[in-house]
Amino acid sequence: MTGDEAQVQHARLTQLGVTKKLFQDALAQATSEARMCTEFDAPAMPGITFWSRANRYLAEQLTDPKQQDPVWKYTRRDSILRVVHPTGSHAITAVSGAGGIGDPDSKVRSKNPKGRVMAQLVEDNVKFERSGQTIIASRDEIKFGGELDAMPLWFLLYGRTEDGRLIAELSLPVKMEGRYVNEWSERIPLFTGEDPGFDLGLLDSTDDGDDSGGLDFEVRSKPTT
Repeated sequence: MTGDEAQVQHARLTQLGVTKKLFQDALAQATSEARMCTEFDAPAMPGITFWSRANRYLAEQLTDPKQQDPVWKYTRRDSILRVVHPTGSHAITAVSGAGGIGDPDSKVRSKNPKGRVMAQLVEDNVKFERSGQTIIASRDEIKFGGELDAMPLWFLLYGRTEDGRLIAELSLPVKMEGRYVNEWSERIPLFTGEDPGFDLGLLDSTDDGDDSGGLDFEVRSKPTT
């Protein structure tokens, strides 16, 4: 990356109220905790732990008055872990990705399938882009109601390179193919780090937007006697 490109990237992140270090710190903490999983945990546990902790530490930093001014908000509604900009202009969620993460010239998609709530949010991102509200929208009254679904949602995409290193980018999704997010209006490469030592994207949230955690249950009537 050239010096000019780095300046443009820094300026864009500043517009969005975040920094590269913010994401590096959150993902580094998530890596440390996921590494505590052992062979006695469920096979998907490292990936679940990383996803949950990445969102947790991102939220802890952005909602801490001692570290962040103004303070962001946080919500887990519809099983989508989101930090919300103080003005309500946009939100961010961390999810695993697949493909050329960090390389805007390569294709990238969400590694795991997403549900109906996420599909609607991605579709709404297109409306914001066309109306010019991608960066700033006046919604200071948010807390959260319908306003939560009426703002652009950015993805902190993370994954592993071919040689196993952690890599991340911040991107704005605008289209899904089936249940996978695969088109973006903007992609901001962030960093490449050390090998976390486990499968980052083995499983993350199903985002099904219900209280069942993405599980399907069959309800049967009790036979009469």
